[in-house]
Amino acid sequence: MRISIEERLERWREAGLIDGGTVERIRAFERAPATPISSRWPVVTSLAVGGVMLTAGLLLFVAAHWADLAPPARLAVLLAGLAGCHAGAALAVDRFPPLATTLHAVGTAALGAAVFLAGQTFHLETEWPAGFLLWAIGAWAAYGFLRSWPQLLFAALLTPAWLVAEWVDRVSDRGGASLVTPLSGLLLLSAVYLLADSRREENPARTTLAVTGGIVIIPLSILTILASSELLGRGGVPAAGVERAAWWALALGGPLLLAVRLRGREAWMALAAAGWVVVGVNLGRNPGVFAYAWAAAGAIGLTAAGMYDGIRRRINLGLAGFAITVVVFYFSSVLDKLGRAASLLTGGALFLLLAWSLERLRRRLLARSARTEAS
Repeated sequence: MRISIEERLERWREAGLIDGGTVERIRAFERAPATPISSRWPVVTSLAVGGVMLTAGLLLFVAAHWADLAPPARLAVLLAGLAGCHAGAALAVDRFPPLATTLHAVGTAALGAAVFLAGQTFHLETEWPAGFLLWAIGAWAAYGFLRSWPQLLFAALLTPAWLVAEWVDRVSDRGGASLVTPLSGLLLLSAVYLLADSRREENPARTTLAVTGGIVIIPLSILTILASSELLGRGGVPAAGVERAAWWALALGGPLLLAVRLRGREAWMALAAAGWVVVGVNLGRNPGVFAYAWAAAGAIGLTAAGMYDGIRRRINLGLAGFAITVVVFYFSSVLDKLGRAASLLTGGALFLLLAWSLERLRRRLLARSARTEAS
């Protein structure tokens, strides 16, 4: 096939149909690896559902026969399941790459079950945070070999899960009030994930991190402000002295170092996000309107970051976060101060106006972003 293409290219060049530069571009295109065709959504949905069901089925099967197996047999079953998933993926990689990606993801999910079940078998429950570490190492190793987004997703979630598990294991005897420390770190990390992609560099790995951060940043914002209020209200602290400073340094410094790795000189946006997080956890016992102002400021900052990088995802998410802030503020602080009819009329008019204004603003911002990208 390649010889036939070369002969035709020479014939076309000698006939004057194409020049030498065009010949080289065609050759480079043919030598490059073929771009996989994106699966349609029914196929993607079927693969996702099938992968989840396969993982659950493997776990249920092992759990049903777990008590009847001797420790060596248990370990053999776990290893066989892992090997089977990755072997099936290796067989399918040339015929149906999406299936191979799914089976590799099932194998990484099964790795976690294998680690924790093996730890239970050999009575290593006291070192349970190390299970997340081993699982994360396996996910990072799989991503290093495969370079597929499910493996990166596992690694991006399991690494902070391991750190939170270590924190819980070390300070769990001091009460739940100090949850503000890991939640603050996770909130800043979600912001760093969200800022990972840029219009100047299209990268599936960065897109995976950005989508992950976009999904979790709003729930983490709510949990962080609630945890900070509970912390200051109960007067508890996660630790004292050097240990407390070390945990806060890890919670804030770790995501900032990752931001430097991802964005280089543009990591100043993550530094601004860190300031936003620190302000949020120091609002006081009854933050009231300040919590909503804090959330609105974060939404505005996210929209501005989207405009800076030309990322529509951030613009849409920032405006959505602002709308959610206004809605929650109305129902929690305004609705009970008005009569039934007045609250419905005022709320209906407010939300209609809000929707109209935000949609106009969204379109203007997206259009401006598109013009900036084109120029």
